[in-house]
Amino acid sequence: MRVKLKLLLVVHCLLLFSTSLCSFYVVGAGGSESVGYGYGVEWAAVGSSGRSLTAMLRLIRESSVYGPDIPRLNLTVSLEENDRLRIRITDAHNPRWEIPQDILPRPATTTSTSRRPLPESHSDLPLHQPSSSQTVVSSPNSDLIFTLYNTTPFGFSVTRRSSGDFLFTSHDASLSTTFLVFKDQFIQLSSTLPEGRSNLYGLGEHTKSKFRLQEDQTLTLWNAGIASANLDINLYGSHPFYMDIRSPAGTAHGVLLLNSNGMDVEYTGGRITYKVIGGIIDLYIFAGPTPEMVVQQYTELIGRPAPMPYWSFGFHQCRWGYHDVYELEAVVAGYAKANIPLDVMWTDIDHMDAYKDFTLDPVNFPLRKMKNFVTNLHISGQRYVVILDPGISINETYGTFIRGMQADIFVKREDAPYKGVVWPGPVYFPDFVNPAAADFWIDEILRFRDLLPVDGLWIDMNEICNFNTSTPLPSSTLDDPPYKINNFGSQRPINTKTVPGTAIHFRNITEYNAHNLYGYLEARATNAALVKATRQRPFVLSRSTFVGSGKYTAHWTGDNAATWADLAYSIPTILDFGLFGIPMVGADICGYGGNTTEELCRRWIQLGAFYPFSRDHSEKRTRRQELYLWESVAASARKVLGLRYRMLPYLYTLMYEAHTTGVPIARPLFFSFPEDINTYIIDYQFLLGKGVMVSPVLHQGAAVVKAYFPGGNWFDLFNYTSNPISSGGAVVLPALPDRPYVHLHEGNILAMQGEALTTQAARRTPFELLVAISQNGGNSTGQIFLDNGVQVEMVGRRGTWSLVRFCGELVQNSKVVIGSQVINREFALREGWIINKVTVLGLEKGKTVSGHTIRSMHGRRAQQLGVVTSSPSDGPFMMVDISDIRQLIGEDFVLELNLT
Repeated sequence: MRVKLKLLLVVHCLLLFSTSLCSFYVVGAGGSESVGYGYGVEWAAVGSSGRSLTAMLRLIRESSVYGPDIPRLNLTVSLEENDRLRIRITDAHNPRWEIPQDILPRPATTTSTSRRPLPESHSDLPLHQPSSSQTVVSSPNSDLIFTLYNTTPFGFSVTRRSSGDFLFTSHDASLSTTFLVFKDQFIQLSSTLPEGRSNLYGLGEHTKSKFRLQEDQTLTLWNAGIASANLDINLYGSHPFYMDIRSPAGTAHGVLLLNSNGMDVEYTGGRITYKVIGGIIDLYIFAGPTPEMVVQQYTELIGRPAPMPYWSFGFHQCRWGYHDVYELEAVVAGYAKANIPLDVMWTDIDHMDAYKDFTLDPVNFPLRKMKNFVTNLHISGQRYVVILDPGISINETYGTFIRGMQADIFVKREDAPYKGVVWPGPVYFPDFVNPAAADFWIDEILRFRDLLPVDGLWIDMNEICNFNTSTPLPSSTLDDPPYKINNFGSQRPINTKTVPGTAIHFRNITEYNAHNLYGYLEARATNAALVKATRQRPFVLSRSTFVGSGKYTAHWTGDNAATWADLAYSIPTILDFGLFGIPMVGADICGYGGNTTEELCRRWIQLGAFYPFSRDHSEKRTRRQELYLWESVAASARKVLGLRYRMLPYLYTLMYEAHTTGVPIARPLFFSFPEDINTYIIDYQFLLGKGVMVSPVLHQGAAVVKAYFPGGNWFDLFNYTSNPISSGGAVVLPALPDRPYVHLHEGNILAMQGEALTTQAARRTPFELLVAISQNGGNSTGQIFLDNGVQVEMVGRRGTWSLVRFCGELVQNSKVVIGSQVINREFALREGWIINKVTVLGLEKGKTVSGHTIRSMHGRRAQQLGVVTSSPSDGPFMMVDISDIRQLIGEDFVLELNLT
């Protein structure tokens, strides 16, 4: 960290990557100088409804560390929704950078205030007690209470009305190192946390060994093209959002600091401190109180996740290093011969002519043969995705470059396009802040798709990644700010291997401010291009992301390594991105960098088959790792992908839920069991939806799987008749060689289809309902969303989709009743899909089915159909199959089983 000459930085804390994890002060000849001394309240104005507040804050004392303080600040507080509070602090007299509405739209608010002075007070008053030195923003309909404290320095808190719990509090006048500091290039905001009760998750993107944040660490947010195989340093995306679950009650809330500048977030367990190098404080508190509700509230603000096409839930194969089109054909044929599902074939930069976007290598990937390859994929019900990098080769004979120069859409520095270096050599980067750059990008994609009808686009290197590091301009501190965030884990300059901070975007926006937005903006333009080109639902996969990226793109965890550690680390990252509103996420199966092994690849596909996004990808200098190359891996792949393809209707319905509510596809266990505090540390298992739990093998040579099962009965989805697990605690299971453990919790109903080698073929098979009876007398529930899988709007006009809700109940231990309710039944009826089998789990052993009827609620029939069989399980329950029922899924029905 850089300070005035002859000053010595004294750090009182544990060091990690040479970065302070807690407070610091500067010592010079005249003694110590704090980074800042805080602000006092000059006046405050409360809205007539009590739901808003405006205040003027004045600087108490100047400090020269990291530059001069801003003397007056404007504080505005608004209870925007009953479950969302916004706290905004900025320069009172000069505009500052904040994310524009046209880049990241947020709901507009209006504030009606009545100005009144606050009495002066220098006492630290007891909290929650009415006092003239406190001003409150609240509503009887909201669980959030904001309190402004007119102490010296001032502070504020956000509490939960129902419990009195402090959710965020900057009010600690006794600790000078936590005061609000607001300078041009350094902002500090800090909150205490209840140690032992607070459990934090989020603040990415980082590869972490644990899902729950660990004490005494610094989390740096500055998008960088660093391989995700590196632990605990800033990676491709920035998401300044966290969820906090408080034990023992299991109540959850969320916190977002909406700021696109670089920052360090220091977490000690009892305190969280933001140190930001620009912008403003734009803080949002989300009330929850359940984890699901927090994500719903968060994505309501930033945008719901984009729906993904049905085919994208199939299995994907990629490699950097496929030499020619014949090798692509051989890989597709290899999967077919091995009877392993494959929906999407990918190419990395190999297909390009000299690594230039929107081109094909005329020798190894000639256009005519590539068209034939893609046509054959489409005939087989398969798809093709290619990569794009943002760097446009500087080449006077290259049409994309020529058109970009004519449109004047490249990022500039010193009044000329900024020159970087990436795979094609010298490049310019499109400025996606500029609407004309988005138009240019869309046009280039349309031109390319006119040549080759690719089905999706993979946008890489968009942090922006640059093989060069530019020298800072001596006339500006934007390339070398006074506070050094922990970039690359070692306080490397923010210009390192990217576009320099002094580069200029449209509307004179600096790269310093907009850096973390680049991948988000490119994804937005790419999404729009595919909609325009295909008139279908787009599939975009982006490496770099920001708050709100889930509206436009899926994500993969980047350049991991073929190690057992990376296999395990993939689970915390995937769970993080679910919190961030990007539910379609996965890791490179079998590992991207380094040589995988047969055992590692076998265990990785056993886990990766249940990632929301499931793709095998590797680097060209490594050994090949297609799933059919080892027989043990191929056998595992057939089994686990077989179950994935049977579960496609369930996964797609989870996508519908994510798109309409924001709730993730892959979820931590505490989403369904927030009152079970043991689930707060589980990051070696995860849920798909609310009731399917995946427990993989994560260690080399493992003989057992140590898993945790929350209370209730859990049924094995690979073997319905095996003894269900009902311990409500830690369980040690034998590590099976060919599969993980995948269990269904009681009280859930899954709608599944048959196994197939493509999603297209699987969609043509009959449905099966799997009903896990609740043992506590409650209902079993489930639902399925149906549409054509590719229409742009997932929930569009009537007649283009159906939603079927299922409910099942054991009545007085003598009758099972299973029914459905169909919304917009026209689509499902037109498709003619049928339910041909119902399997019921969790019935008391010894019971027999004495009769059964199925009745259509539209008067079509009420009769006995199908064949009933019951199979005893290893435990206290039996399984009942009702097959050949031929029930249209688009009709409401009731199925009754009489038990004796």
